[in-house]
Amino acid sequence: MAKVEKGDVIRLRYTGKIKETGEIFDTTEEEVAKQAGIYKENGVYGPVPIAVGAGHVIKGLDEQLEGLEVGKKYEIIVPPEKGFGKRDPKLIKVFTLGQFRRQGIIPFPGMPIEIESEGGRKIKGRVLTVSGGRVRVDFNHPYAGKHLVYEVEVVEKVEDPIEKVKAMIELRLPRVDANKVVIEVGEKEVTVNFKPVLEEVDKNTLVLGEILLESDLKFLGYEEVTFKPSVEELLKPPEEVTSEEKTEEGAEEAKETEPAETPEGGSGGGL
Repeated sequence: MAKVEKGDVIRLRYTGKIKETGEIFDTTEEEVAKQAGIYKENGVYGPVPIAVGAGHVIKGLDEQLEGLEVGKKYEIIVPPEKGFGKRDPKLIKVFTLGQFRRQGIIPFPGMPIEIESEGGRKIKGRVLTVSGGRVRVDFNHPYAGKHLVYEVEVVEKVEDPIEKVKAMIELRLPRVDANKVVIEVGEKEVTVNFKPVLEEVDKNTLVLGEILLESDLKFLGYEEVTFKPSVEELLKPPEEVTSEEKTEEGAEEAKETEPAETPEGGSGGGL
C-alpha cells in the first residue's frame, strides 16, 4: 500500500480524545460528534483534505502522519508540548470582584470569559475561584497539559495536480463547489478562477480563502499563484468596481457605434 510522505495531499478521517478523561474533543465523523455532544449544525463532516507538513492539523499529529499506509487505521498519541501546550502558571491571573461587577458580570467557578488585550486580541479564559473579593482566571487552553489520542485513517492519497488544488479549495472554502472552479496548472505556476462561483460565496470569505490558499499552494511547490478575481479586486469599493464596469461598457458601445467606412465612389443614386 502507498505510504504517506511530507508534502502529500491526503484525505484524513480522525477522532481526537483526551487520554486522561476519554473526552472526545474533535472528529471528522458526524455520528461520533453527535454522540459526544460536540456536533455543529454548520460543521462540515467527512474525511478532511490536508497537505502533510503544512500545519493543517495539530503539530504532534501532523508529524506522525508521515509513513502511515493508506487504508490502515492507527492510534496516535500526542504529548502536551506538541498538542495544546503545557500548562503555564503565568497564564493564571487574579482580578478584583469589582472589575467584573462594574461590567455587570457576576463571576462563578467554571464560567467562560473573554477579555481584550492591549493589542486588541481577544483572549478566552475560565474562572477558577471566586473568594475574598478576588477572582482567579485561567487563560491556559482547556486542554493544555493533556495527552491527546487520535484514531486516524488515511482514506486517500491525492495524486492528480488539479485534484490537489481542488482539495485545498475544499479545505479552505468548504462551502464552494470546487468542481465549478476553473483551475490551470503548469510546472511551477497555477491559476485559480473563482468567477464561476462568485454568486455562491461571501466576498470577505473568499478574500480570506485566497490568502490561505496562496500559502497552501506555495507549500505544494507552485512559485506563481494567480487568483481570478484577485484579493485586490475583491477588496475594491463597490462604487469603484461599478465605475470600472461602466467605463468598459462605454468603450464597448463606442466600438459598436463607430461609422462604417464609405465605399469609394460614394452612394449611387442614379442622379
